[in-house]
Amino acid sequence: MRALWAAVRELLIVVGIALILSSIVRAFVFQAFYVPSASMEDTLLLEDRIIATKITKPFTDIKRGQIVVFKDPGDWLPEFETDRNTFLHLLSVVGLLPSDAGDDLVKRVIGIQGDTVKCCSQNGKILINNQELLDSEFIKPGVETNQVEFEITVPKKRIFVMGDNRPDSRDSRFHLETAYGTVPVKNVVGPVQIRIWPFNRFATLGIPDAFKIIPDAQS
Repeated sequence: MRALWAAVRELLIVVGIALILSSIVRAFVFQAFYVPSASMEDTLLLEDRIIATKITKPFTDIKRGQIVVFKDPGDWLPEFETDRNTFLHLLSVVGLLPSDAGDDLVKRVIGIQGDTVKCCSQNGKILINNQELLDSEFIKPGVETNQVEFEITVPKKRIFVMGDNRPDSRDSRFHLETAYGTVPVKNVVGPVQIRIWPFNRFATLGIPDAFKIIPDAQS
C-alpha cells in the first residue's frame, strides 16, 4: 500500500510540476491559439492552430507585415460563448490546449505608429507612406482589396491591422469612426511565428517581402 501511495504521490508531483512549467511558458514565452474565423484566409484557415510569441520588449518589436494576436480593443467581436467543458477550459488556461477564441483576434499589421495608410491607389492597392503594398504574396487571387476608402495616420503606440481575406474581415477599416480603429500596442499578445496544425500546413510565418520595401514615415 505504501508503495502504491508513493507512486501516486510521485505522479502527482510530476503532473504538478508539468502544469506549473506549462503555465509559466504560456504566461511569458509563447501561447497556442486556434483560428476562430476565415478573416485571414488563405494564410490561416478556420481552426488552424498557431503559436504566438509573447511580447516582452518595447513597441519596436512589432513590425509591418507581422501577423499578431491581440485583445479586442473595443466592440470588434460579438459576445463569445465557449462550448468547452470545465476540464478542457482548465487545460487551455494552463497551456496544454490552444486557447479559446475569447476576446482575441488574429490580423496582419499594416501600419505602425506614424505611418499613413490609405485606400487606395489607382491600381486598387493599399498605400503605406505613399508606397503601394504589393499584396499578391499573401492575398489570394480574385480578392478585392479596395472595398473601403479611408486614410489614417496611425497614432503613437498603436497599430493598424487588416485581415488577408479582406471581404470577410471586420478590421481597422470598419472602426475608424471610433477610438478603436487602431489597436493599442498594449493589447498585442504577440506575433504569430508558426502554424502548427493541421500538420500538412505546418509552416513558419514571416514578414512578406512586400512590407520590406515600405519606407518609414516622415517625422
